[in-house]
Amino acid sequence: MTATASAAARLTAARAQRLPCAPVRDLLGANDINAAYAVQSVLNEARIAAGARVVGAKIGLTAAAVQRQFGVYRPDFGVLFDDMIYAHAQPVPLDSLLQPRAEGELAFVLGRDIDHPGASVADVLRATDFVLPAIEIVDSRIEGWDLAITDTVADNASSGAVVLGTTPHSLRDRDLVSIKMRLSRNGAQVSSGAGSACLGSPVAAVAWLARELVRRGQFLRAGDVVMSGALGPMVPVTGSCSFRLQLEGMAEVEAVIA
Repeated sequence: MTATASAAARLTAARAQRLPCAPVRDLLGANDINAAYAVQSVLNEARIAAGARVVGAKIGLTAAAVQRQFGVYRPDFGVLFDDMIYAHAQPVPLDSLLQPRAEGELAFVLGRDIDHPGASVADVLRATDFVLPAIEIVDSRIEGWDLAITDTVADNASSGAVVLGTTPHSLRDRDLVSIKMRLSRNGAQVSSGAGSACLGSPVAAVAWLARELVRRGQFLRAGDVVMSGALGPMVPVTGSCSFRLQLEGMAEVEAVIA
């Protein structure tokens, strides 16, 4: 069995058995990001074959605070599937997750494709139909979140679930660099940050993703939901609980972990 197939089998078993597995960097190496994306592609193709539908993408490891948490200092990306998406206050089943943590983010909903290699922030602004406040429930099939970049990339950028707000907001005249974020768990603030924590701006993060996807023979499509990355530190999900995200000047969104 090839290293790609072995890593994919290990992560598939962890998801199916709901038991975290050992890191896959023993198979892929700690820095071979192309090998890790090959594993991610195998796993994603299997999900699609089983009936899942791709609805967008997510960017991971954008905030310096999150990078420091894992000692991984470069962004990555994964795929969003339809069965990962929840609406404001819609219960997210705790038993569908292994080692969940929560992040406050901004979701971009695209109105047109971004399919050229030199995508800029201007291209992202033109392509964005609206943005939504969002809480990402990140998750890892790797035991103890013991991650190198290849571990998280292979594991679909440590994706779990996404809770989207239901009030769309225009980007016109909105300062996403300075926008403030507060994330509360059961009413107590547990994380804070700003748009500047996300690769300088969430718009810059989406532009990075657009260029990276084209470089790898893919592209962002009209209708895609793009999770632009954390605006502050991720925090543990401690059993059944609720998270509330406040983004300055936007409607709030609540994630209920049931």
